[in-house]
Amino acid sequence: MDFSGKTAVVTGGSRGIGRAVCLELARGGANVVLCYAGNEATAQETVSACEALGAKALAVRCNVADADEVKALMDTAVQTFGRIDILVNNAGITRDGLLMMMKEGDFDAVLETNLKGTFLCMKAVSRIMMKQRYGRIVNLSSVVGLHGNAGQVNYAASKAGVIGMTKSLAKELASRGVTVNAVAPGFIETDMTAAMPEAAKTATLAAIPMQRLGQAEDVARAIAFLAGSEAGYITGQVLAVDGGMSM
Repeated sequence: MDFSGKTAVVTGGSRGIGRAVCLELARGGANVVLCYAGNEATAQETVSACEALGAKALAVRCNVADADEVKALMDTAVQTFGRIDILVNNAGITRDGLLMMMKEGDFDAVLETNLKGTFLCMKAVSRIMMKQRYGRIVNLSSVVGLHGNAGQVNYAASKAGVIGMTKSLAKELASRGVTVNAVAPGFIETDMTAAMPEAAKTATLAAIPMQRLGQAEDVARAIAFLAGSEAGYITGQVLAVDGGMSM
């Protein structure tokens, strides 16, 4: 993938899938602006890793659920690199629990970050990309948003909502050369899945035809494809990266 001269904003880019996306885009020559919620040291490590690949990179602290902070993030990207060509909405949280016991605050927190955060970031870059008559927006959904999962009513709602927003915005921006797609990862080896009980991991593996958890790089490569110029005639789609789990 050749991203020379392109600038990408990656939310939640300091670790896990977000970090893998930053590195994949940097490997292709993109300027990378990653936002992080709290761990500056980890964010700077990702910046250094991108720079080691020959890319220019910048870390910006940002709460994606705050419109003012999102605007500041995008303004920084434009002021530093002149444009925004790629937006990857990766920032997300979980607050799992059965619905009967779920606190209202846990429901709200997940939707604020995962759904509202994606909305605010897309809104902030839409005008920029429309003026450029070029842009690639890739949103992180989940197989949970496609099929649901016990104990994740809030997370499933947020990720299903991301799919609805993706398809709607794709229709709004298509005539301006801006594509909007989503990637729906299955069970990927991250800090989130590392915390799963062994019994849950065993049950999960049994449901995956490829009989393994995915790697962050598997998702990053799919995102890089949708973020590239080669995917210019693909919009409003949801690509499952799940080892066949959602077949």
